[in-house]
Amino acid sequence: MSEADLQRLVEFAHLVTSAQDAMSDEIVHRLASALSEGITLLDRLTRNEGMIHMLREMDRPENQRFLVCVSNAFTAASRELATMPPASGGLTGLLKLVSDPGTQEGLRLLAMVASKMSQGLREIHRRGG
Repeated sequence: MSEADLQRLVEFAHLVTSAQDAMSDEIVHRLASALSEGITLLDRLTRNEGMIHMLREMDRPENQRFLVCVSNAFTAASRELATMPPASGGLTGLLKLVSDPGTQEGLRLLAMVASKMSQGLREIHRRGG
């Protein structure tokens, strides 16, 4: 170990000591607990094969664009809904809603996702997973 490395270690020790002096025991305990819980969560996530698969899939460019689209849709819908009067209800209102092309496309998307999920679950159980 060089003298420069030792000097960096000494400086780091001073930094840690100064941080400890500046913090109360409660803050140090809370930070240690948060760090411990974070490491435990990270350990659990990295051991979860399904979560790792989902993260890999979410990293694909088309899924990144899909996630951006979904988040933008939630924001726009939230703003739009906040400015609209409450739905009047009834069969007429429902028929008007389902006759909207945007609603039909949204229902089509949900139906496609549900169908793919169903197929995937059947395949998993067929393979004994």
